[in-house]
Amino acid sequence: MLKYIPATDRYHASPVGWLSSYFLFSFADYYDPGNMHFGPLRVFNDDTVAPKSGFPQHPHSEMEIVTLVLEGEVSHEDTMGNKTTIKKGEVQRMTAGTGIAHSEMNQKDETLRIYQLWFLPNQKGLAPSYEQKDIDFLSKKNELVPLVTGQKVLEDVVYMNSNSAIYWANLSADKTVMFKTFPIRNTFIYVKEGTIYVNGTELGPNDQARMTDEHVVEIRAEKDAQLILIDLPGNEANY
Repeated sequence: MLKYIPATDRYHASPVGWLSSYFLFSFADYYDPGNMHFGPLRVFNDDTVAPKSGFPQHPHSEMEIVTLVLEGEVSHEDTMGNKTTIKKGEVQRMTAGTGIAHSEMNQKDETLRIYQLWFLPNQKGLAPSYEQKDIDFLSKKNELVPLVTGQKVLEDVVYMNSNSAIYWANLSADKTVMFKTFPIRNTFIYVKEGTIYVNGTELGPNDQARMTDEHVVEIRAEKDAQLILIDLPGNEANY
């Protein structure tokens, strides 16, 4: 089954001058008991941050936090001692575990755009940890590029403590990619730009598809398109 969610159903957080944020699930001042998560995917925020601003130090615990940088760069600093810059096309994973605090700032003169995703971890009480890789996912064409996985089987991806996987696709017009899932798996798609058809359903910019028990996912680009695809467990008791 495919559930189509149009861009207009996203929650646009109250503007604060330096931040424009769209929430795909309940977060902060947005609460909808029918839209709390999709499997272990608990948060998906589409954030645009003005120059010379950002998120000062704040705490997290018991989450796997993944950040994809789409435009600009993030200056990250945390209580583990990490002080890094995450550039366009790079992927960061932070295991909050038993507790961590960090800041995410846009210190440049250009706009920053990120997707930030939070996943419920496979287990609680993990030690905080950090990983960052330059996967250059925005330049690879007409394939599903693996970015993050819960299986330590690929070298050029980021690992997280969740039985989930994140992919990115930059599709040229009329190109098609296929994604096959195992039984009792769910698939989430969010379109950054362009027009695609997912198993025959049209999706435009910022539209979502949430799929359950769709074992073959066909994605065809009507126009040049960019999208994120997330493979998720459909039967974990914790969710």
